[in-house]
Amino acid sequence: MPARDTVWPEKPHALYKLHGYSPSVRANGFLFVSGQVGAREDGTPPEDLGEEITLAFDNLAAILAAAGASFDDVVDVTIFAIDPDTVLPLAIEQFALRFGDGPRPAITVPGTTWLSGFRFEIKAIVSLPQGAA
Repeated sequence: MPARDTVWPEKPHALYKLHGYSPSVRANGFLFVSGQVGAREDGTPPEDLGEEITLAFDNLAAILAAAGASFDDVVDVTIFAIDPDTVLPLAIEQFALRFGDGPRPAITVPGTTWLSGFRFEIKAIVSLPQGAA
């Protein structure tokens, strides 16, 4: 295997092609996942914030699955939020659903002013299980 390669979800949304980036890069036993927004297949966000956040976690889950990993393998998360006071309570609900009671990954949550039409983004670093795809 080359020093690094890309991992794509089964049904990638349109933003990867539109903006020319990979959903994730696998290297040295880790998976570095690009920031995932709540993009539908056509690359647009839903109007409902809760749905947008859920979809971002779903998009992350699809990349994890394509790499042979799960939320249990995530070691570090960065969450970007346009309006942290509004976004974080909904994001933490999804975080708890996806990561369970723990141990949970390290997390950093910087507020931001721009996410290309989205209000929430989640980026992850994953320690791939032995023998993962």
